[in-house]
Amino acid sequence: MVRRSLSGSETPPHRAPKRARIEHLTSEDFKNGIFLAPMVRSGALPTRLYALKHGATLVWGPEMVDKAILHAEREVDPETGVVSYNGKTRAMFTTHPIEKPYLIYQIGSSDPELAVQAAKTVMQDVSGIDLNCGCPKPFSTHAGMGAALLTNPDLLCSILTALRKAMPPEITVSAKIRLLPSQEDTLKLVERICDTGISTLTVHCRTRNMREKDKAVIGRLREIVEFVEKMGKGIAVVENGDCTGYEDAKRVREVTGAHSVMIARAAEANPSCFSPEPLIDVESIFIPAYLRLAHYLKANWNLTKFCVLQFNGTRKTLTKTETVQLKQSISRSKDFEEVKQLAGGWTGVEEMEEIIAAIEARPPRKRDVESVEVQEAESSQKASAEEDENAEEQTETEEVEGQFNLEIPLKAHVGGEVTPLNTVNPHPPSLCAPLLPSNPRLQYVRNRLR
Repeated sequence: MVRRSLSGSETPPHRAPKRARIEHLTSEDFKNGIFLAPMVRSGALPTRLYALKHGATLVWGPEMVDKAILHAEREVDPETGVVSYNGKTRAMFTTHPIEKPYLIYQIGSSDPELAVQAAKTVMQDVSGIDLNCGCPKPFSTHAGMGAALLTNPDLLCSILTALRKAMPPEITVSAKIRLLPSQEDTLKLVERICDTGISTLTVHCRTRNMREKDKAVIGRLREIVEFVEKMGKGIAVVENGDCTGYEDAKRVREVTGAHSVMIARAAEANPSCFSPEPLIDVESIFIPAYLRLAHYLKANWNLTKFCVLQFNGTRKTLTKTETVQLKQSISRSKDFEEVKQLAGGWTGVEEMEEIIAAIEARPPRKRDVESVEVQEAESSQKASAEEDENAEEQTETEEVEGQFNLEIPLKAHVGGEVTPLNTVNPHPPSLCAPLLPSNPRLQYVRNRLR
């Protein structure tokens, strides 16, 4: 390797200040966004991909109990690139490299050690870990998980602290809670949670005893947002509860002051609700496409059927009777083959290509200007210090370029390796990654779709 020496008589060329390179999610990436909420069953891989296609900023996977994922075996499908964490009889969790920069994995846990083990199990395939502290359903609370953590703040905070300590900096840690009956108690809990090092806090604006039919009390959130902002930690506060889509998110943010909004039921009914122009006639237009994509990704049929039967939206071509008949037909189907005619064939490749194209076309994430300027200043100072200390180690850019091969062979993915031998380590998951044509994950996906 040729080195460029800098003698005392030589003057180093002037360099413009380096811009901060944002290589992974930060608290700023959880601001000015509209997110897909974690939903058991409804938050399946095809739904998350379509949510991203139609504008969701980030997507949460369905809650997974810590012990369940620990016994799963990770496998990569060589044809589709789908990553599956398989249990004895079915896949416990599935994801795809295309969603990794936008995917938050939610854990159900009541044990710091198990939570850390579960997070380490999946962290190579996600960009963030979220702790479920709000689900009131028995399957989540029976062992002290979910909303049960709201009454055990010591345990709740110990889990978050353990996760933050164990996770590398490129993996965010967050929490999703519900309101406590008392606003004072809620603020006390929020303060403790924010001191654990989390990047964002999602607040479902209902109490533990409230259900979906009860209107969310979003009016209580503004005080919480202002309280968190006064703490000065830069933590994003996300509203969850009764938001119906892109346009309604503006209203919710105006009322609550929340940095972002998370959508559950509206997205369950129509995953395109994140778009300013959500799809209409989802039964006749969206359902066939969803079935094709799910079949291509080798999704579980029963899970796919459940998701499809939830879809509902504005109708223009089908009558209510025709819609009912369509869903009855799907409900009676026992496998993908029985809905082949409705799906219009089994390719799914075109649907996947459209999703990839939509993600690649995304503009850079909108970030808080002041925060970015601070990051840039810190990065510039650090870069200058490193250049002064290691000037003799500087090398010509031309000598370095071309030494590394970033194309990851197919066999590396099949074998489950993160980085093949003789290649440079990939960058941490980045929101900007899908915009780069050299991104190895997207290159792999494109190669497999050709």
